[in-house]
Amino acid sequence: MSKVLDAVRERIFPIIERLGYEVVDAEYKNLRDKNMHLVFYIYNEKGVGLDDCERVSNAIDGPLDELDPTGGAPYCLDVSSPGLDRPFKTARDYERNMGKEIEIKLYGPVKLDPADPKRKAERLFEGVLRGFDGAAVTFERDGKLWTLPVEKTASVRQAVRF
Repeated sequence: MSKVLDAVRERIFPIIERLGYEVVDAEYKNLRDKNMHLVFYIYNEKGVGLDDCERVSNAIDGPLDELDPTGGAPYCLDVSSPGLDRPFKTARDYERNMGKEIEIKLYGPVKLDPADPKRKAERLFEGVLRGFDGAAVTFERDGKLWTLPVEKTASVRQAVRF
């Protein structure tokens, strides 16, 4: 993690949490506009709208100026909802989505049931999240429980249906 993110985690995250939001991720990155952006992704069970983002932005703007996490380098402050299609990054992401439909993408194809000659190895799985222990993801598909090691997963996210 960068020095910028270490500094904001310690001093700014608690401010956001006192407002009733969970910080699900923070990034300090260069975007297409060639400017550095300090981005906070916030979550609340009731949802996150534009007013929530503005409230958090206003609350952390002054403390960020005092902290000066970038050592005087200019940056854009962005506060956003994590979005429905954001990959899970923390144990809390898995907890929040327990019992919900998920999509798992793997780095390479895996055959869930080697005894089933009809099923081919796959890289994309969908099912209902049933467990996560930090090392493996357990999901239900076709009435059966399956477990995949986290190191084989490229991404796990909530399945979004329109």
